Amino acid sequence: MGSVSPMRRPFPLGVLLLLGVVLLRVRADKVATELITPDFAASYLLFIDTYGAFLASRSGAFQAVVYNPAGQQDRYYLAVLHAPSKTCVWVANRAAPITDRAAPLQLTANGISIEDPNGTVVWSTPPFAASVSALRLDDSGNLALLDGRNATLWQSFDRPTDSIVSSQRLPVGRFLASAVSDSDLSEGDYRLNVTAADAVLTWLGTLYWRLSSDASSVKDRDGAVAYMAVNGTGMYLLAADGGIIIQVSLPAAGLRIVKLGSDGKLQIASFASANSSSTPMDGGFVAPSNVCELPLSCGALGLCTPKGCSCPPIFAASHDSGCAPSDGSTVLSVGSCGGTAPVSYVNLGNGVWYYANKFSPPALAGGNMSSCQVLCTSNCSCLSYFYDISSLSCYLIQHQLGSFIKVNSTNGSDKLGYIKVQSSQTPRSSNSSSSNSTLIAILIPTIVAFVLIVVVSAVIFTSWRKENKRGGRRQSRSGNLQVRRQRSPSDSAHLVSVIDDNGDDIVIPGLPTRFTHDEIEEITNSFRVKIGAGGFGAVYKGELPDGSEVAVKRIEGVGMQGKREFCTEIAVIGNIHHVNLVRLRGFCTEGQRRLLVYEYMDRGSIDRSLFRPNGPLLEWKERMDVAIGAARGLAYLHFGCDQRIIHCDVKPENILLADGRQVKIADFGLAKFLTPEQSGLFTTMRGTRGYLAPEWLSNAPISDRTDVYSFGMVLLELVRGRKNRNEHVGGAGGEASNSSNGTTGSSSRGAKNDYFPLAALEGHEAGRYAELADPRLEGRVVAKEVERVVKVALCCLHEDPHLRPSMAVVAGMLEGTMELWEPRVQSLGFLRLYGRGFSGPADGGCSDVKLTPMMMGSIGDGSGTTTTLTTMSGLPSYMSSSQLSGPR
Repeated sequence: MGSVSPMRRPFPLGVLLLLGVVLLRVRADKVATELITPDFAASYLLFIDTYGAFLASRSGAFQAVVYNPAGQQDRYYLAVLHAPSKTCVWVANRAAPITDRAAPLQLTANGISIEDPNGTVVWSTPPFAASVSALRLDDSGNLALLDGRNATLWQSFDRPTDSIVSSQRLPVGRFLASAVSDSDLSEGDYRLNVTAADAVLTWLGTLYWRLSSDASSVKDRDGAVAYMAVNGTGMYLLAADGGIIIQVSLPAAGLRIVKLGSDGKLQIASFASANSSSTPMDGGFVAPSNVCELPLSCGALGLCTPKGCSCPPIFAASHDSGCAPSDGSTVLSVGSCGGTAPVSYVNLGNGVWYYANKFSPPALAGGNMSSCQVLCTSNCSCLSYFYDISSLSCYLIQHQLGSFIKVNSTNGSDKLGYIKVQSSQTPRSSNSSSSNSTLIAILIPTIVAFVLIVVVSAVIFTSWRKENKRGGRRQSRSGNLQVRRQRSPSDSAHLVSVIDDNGDDIVIPGLPTRFTHDEIEEITNSFRVKIGAGGFGAVYKGELPDGSEVAVKRIEGVGMQGKREFCTEIAVIGNIHHVNLVRLRGFCTEGQRRLLVYEYMDRGSIDRSLFRPNGPLLEWKERMDVAIGAARGLAYLHFGCDQRIIHCDVKPENILLADGRQVKIADFGLAKFLTPEQSGLFTTMRGTRGYLAPEWLSNAPISDRTDVYSFGMVLLELVRGRKNRNEHVGGAGGEASNSSNGTTGSSSRGAKNDYFPLAALEGHEAGRYAELADPRLEGRVVAKEVERVVKVALCCLHEDPHLRPSMAVVAGMLEGTMELWEPRVQSLGFLRLYGRGFSGPADGGCSDVKLTPMMMGSIGDGSGTTTTLTTMSGLPSYMSSSQLSGPR
């Protein structure tokens, strides 16, 4: 009696009773206490009676909530709130909010996942080695996933957003990022960074507060900072041994919440106890203490004074809560050099200073003001300069302008500020008044003649169009496109209709500038400077009349497919604007001539640096910038537009660089669209060999995760600095091996290190990441970042698209703001097939490598029929191994 069978292990009785209580509460859709278990689902609608709260800590001090900040109905987040004060202290999916209050949040044995209304996972916890047994919210505000032994698999304290609470640490290298606003919790422009020496606040990278310089801080000793913490007695920067480096002492409190606001203020709220909602009057802390030291205290170009906000002399209030020159001149943006109007400077008046000069080293010391102005004029990124007469110091303001500060009269006369502007006014003739009568006499008959011409032209055009439509039905030409600009009947937005010879209209809203072919020839100097070429034509360098440089893509061999791609590229790029997506400046369509005018990226595509022996070497920091910038651009395509846009051709040749560390995705000719109701689509194969996801090779729909796979291949090429597969001289493809990439140069096509994704997988399994980095960098890498990029890349390459992270998650992992996933090795076995099986045995016989189920699927040939993979080598008879995702 009472003995336990050796084949079974007893489950703790206490855990069974606790889980029983939890399950009873969850079934009633009421707020559970401390723990919930799989399988559990929550949404705002399901828990509407508790305003989205579905889990509370034991004391009730904190709640896990499906949260809609400010009561809006468009964005919902998985969040942790301090229940008495309703203060949000942590957010899970700030980069990918739920857009429907009925969309589910699910807790399973694999972790937590959040889906959008069409069922696509927009956020999830990373894969774990053990199954999840419970989700716990403790009285410190920490949300954690536990395994069957009560060990923590994942916790919110390890990935703070804009807040930390008592007992939580913020390690060196981590940061708090502000929200965009009270209702939009996506990442804003302000950060609290913990460094080895200090804690600092920055706005778009510009420093505006330092803890060690705050009047309330005390430095206890020298040493390296290990982490920041807050507790009942104050806020501290602590060493690895727990010793205090810098401290801010505060009155005793039971709970403190450190929060970086959307306005850039760092505030500490103090509560008598964790269950208290009242904030003690003497327990608060705000940094910076002077509101004028906030970057946008009075808006862009506003002047902050002790009496409030105003505008500098000869400036006036603008529509965006800032100020602008009242004389009609335009404040230049970054890179606006070489315009038709000359650059000039507007004097801000004596005693107007810039908030960031307090913490920035001067760009020039010991020089005069003239040399300071020359320095700013020669720098396209410089928007303003300030000169301190007393110290002979020159400060350049670059990239972004915030608010100005009025300094006191004692030293105000020593400080001078100037804003770079460009005149937008046309010079007037001195005798304009005497010529008015002559001008009127000329204009009146001209206007009458113009109206008559327009009327006659309209009649002729109408007759011609009817005849052209009839002629188009008689002829089967594939060529001419006509473009006309229309006015929408419902609003004032421009619509452009692209008309083919059959009279079919393709309406494209907001089309960029249309150029004639003669104008394009003038812009490119008769196509003199060729800067690149691709599958759809050559690219030439040009210059617009305003002096800005452009890249002109001339599309060649235009058939019906080319026409669709041309219209697609205009539609996509012309209507999206993101810092990491290339800007389309204009287009040209005359007969068979199709050209696209892009902004010019002066450093070209990254393949030049990665794959060409004589190309400029990209240092590791630049490669990380490329990875993060490209990931952000793709994430915007997938989640930031009205329709999800699948790029379908992500590769190094389509990632462009420019001075100023700009990284942009280009070439949308193959893009496909997904409506909010679609989770995937079926289409003919498109893209570039070496970057095609496995789903292209079966009857599976493609989705945004198809781009994720291609991006994973690009990440590996960034790490190694070469193509993922080197075809040796004399082999298929005839591509020479790069002698500097670490390959052996073996003649065997099946060489183990020939296919880099396989080498990366094996390096991951062995825990040897540093060896995977580009040998040309000679060790100038950050080992932890190499490991991070390799793991992210392998997660992107999971054979099952549903196991790949979204691009928003990829960007977060690369930035270090989201938990790093562990690659699922069992979902990467096909890399061994690509790396070893497709080359075939040396004797040319059949390979004994087995294809995976996905690879055994059928593949559409674009004609409505399918061809099954039935050849002895495991490949379709019409496709060589070099056309598949593996070989490059």
